Amino acid sequence: VAILIMTEAAKGVRKWNGNRTKTFPSFLLVCVTVIYIPLMLCGLIGNILTILVVVLRPHMRSSTYLYLSSMAVSDLLILLLLPLDLYKLWRPRPWPLGDLACKLTMFLSECCTFCTILHITFLSLERYLAVCWPITAKTLVTRRRTRTVIGCLWLGAAVSAAPVLIMVGVEDIGEFDLRECRCTHYAVSSGLLSAMMILSNLYFLIPLCILGLVYSLIGRTLCLRPKSSRRDQSHRHTNKMLGVIVLAFVLCWLPFHVGRTIFSFSMGSYFNLVSSVLFYLSAAVNPLLYNLMSARYRRAVHSLVHTHTRRQRHRLRTISTRHSSTML
Repeated sequence: VAILIMTEAAKGVRKWNGNRTKTFPSFLLVCVTVIYIPLMLCGLIGNILTILVVVLRPHMRSSTYLYLSSMAVSDLLILLLLPLDLYKLWRPRPWPLGDLACKLTMFLSECCTFCTILHITFLSLERYLAVCWPITAKTLVTRRRTRTVIGCLWLGAAVSAAPVLIMVGVEDIGEFDLRECRCTHYAVSSGLLSAMMILSNLYFLIPLCILGLVYSLIGRTLCLRPKSSRRDQSHRHTNKMLGVIVLAFVLCWLPFHVGRTIFSFSMGSYFNLVSSVLFYLSAAVNPLLYNLMSARYRRAVHSLVHTHTRRQRHRLRTISTRHSSTML
């Protein structure tokens, strides 16, 4: 996402101020910054809590929450890159961190993007098996296999994002000898950038079709079953939560892909700026959705926070007691 936004920005009009450039008006960048900072803080806290809940609470290590915790790691890495993207919006030139940092940050961004999409898709397929083929799911879906699948998803995402290491780099722009982290001229002239854009679109469109088919089959199966079964009621609740997560994913990602493929380049820069806000929103909003829709998740988070608070109070009392004994 960051690569394509930077590519669009490179085609826009820049205002020079000494050795600095501005792709967008200052008031617009201030608005984006005001949105980004609380979004990043809330997203970091929420995703860290999600990871800790699964790591520290054994009863939360179901296959569903293993997928969600791994996806939280991906979203966490995306949010940690947000300050760097914000810096590049304010001052795309000169790039201060060198060629290796440019390549690695862009690669990590694309890798986590692909990884999040793969997690949502395979999590939905796992729910399809659990609802529509429960006997088969008991045999196939185990914690060990889920962890293996998650590892394969990360590996597949890394392989898919590997071309980014060739596509981007630090180049001198113009006569002012300003270095910018951007898609290289080689990536554009060789067609590598176009191929990567096609791959990125496929990474969105194919999972979107799979998700539509899977949730249609799940909905059909649940409608044909009696609602009295406790297991089916649990399935309905879990699938409702995952359906909202998928809906948020589609709403946050669709503008970016529509804007890139349909809108003209003159509108693309501003449209992709808005879509980048939605992109980071998708990385931050999932823990909030878990909290709103899952009582099990709320209880686990409350237990985790309460235990930590109790330990802190006990530690303070111990320190206070030792201090009093020393004074006496």
